[in-house]
Amino acid sequence: MDFFNLDSNAYVVMLSAVAAAISFAAFAIPLLARKEKKERFKDVIEKKRKALFDQAREQIEKKQTRQQPEISAAKSIAVFYKLQRLAGEASHSARDLMLRAGIRNPMAPLFYLISRIVLPLVFAGIAMLFLSAGNHDGEMSHTKIALIIFAAAAAGFFLPSLLMKNTADKRQLEISLAFPDSLDMMLICVQGGIGIEAAINRIAETVSEHSEALAEELGILSAELGMLNDRKAAFKGFADRVGSGPARSFANAMLQAEQYGTSVSKALRVLASETREVRMATAEQKAASLPPKLTVPMILFFLPALFAVILGPAIIRFVTR
Repeated sequence: MDFFNLDSNAYVVMLSAVAAAISFAAFAIPLLARKEKKERFKDVIEKKRKALFDQAREQIEKKQTRQQPEISAAKSIAVFYKLQRLAGEASHSARDLMLRAGIRNPMAPLFYLISRIVLPLVFAGIAMLFLSAGNHDGEMSHTKIALIIFAAAAAGFFLPSLLMKNTADKRQLEISLAFPDSLDMMLICVQGGIGIEAAINRIAETVSEHSEALAEELGILSAELGMLNDRKAAFKGFADRVGSGPARSFANAMLQAEQYGTSVSKALRVLASETREVRMATAEQKAASLPPKLTVPMILFFLPALFAVILGPAIIRFVTR
């Protein structure tokens, strides 16, 4: 069958079939993505519950056997903190930064530290390779070569930190945007008579389709509230993992409500209102900063084309006379 000799009806049928396939894919892909997000969310929460259960069981076994406790993960990570201070990591610890970025692998700080040691050497080696290949005649001075190698090594040293901080900032922004709506739903659950732990767990399952990061953090908080005896440590850990202002305000509000016996619903109502105002103020600030940011692109790309369209015909007529 010759494709080019088909009649118009056959073309219409083929185009309709392609459009139907595209429509089905556009409808099915978001549903599959939601299901995948829920599966990842449940997998993270189940791993956290299992880790808390294993930790509690190990503590009970140590108390019963009276054995000498082994070196914990916190002690081993403390060695990484000292090495990080020597490497220049003064503002944020690697572990806290990775938790804010959503990386929970216990070996991640070690890989991060190794990358900050290895990448400068790799970048410096690549720079030396290119310089040796392109500087046969000795045109570049030794000072320029040393500066280029030093810049490449510095780029390799700061690259892991920049990538990690960028990932953490994007994750905090996602959580901050979805947190006010989660507080509103949490307030509805609490006013309906559901406890704060069950409300957090239910909201985590609800928001998993829209914000996977917030769903994971709320799910971990719910697991820690159910497994740990110290509720203060659970809320503090949630604030440290998220790192954003709304999360810290939520943790402080919940701790104050439990400590002083104030109403949880009132605290959630006030906090939800404040977070919505902060979100709106952030959106207004971004909208206000948009015109100055568009000035340079308009001058570079819009005005030359406008001048060419307006003055082009006049210039052509003047030249052709």
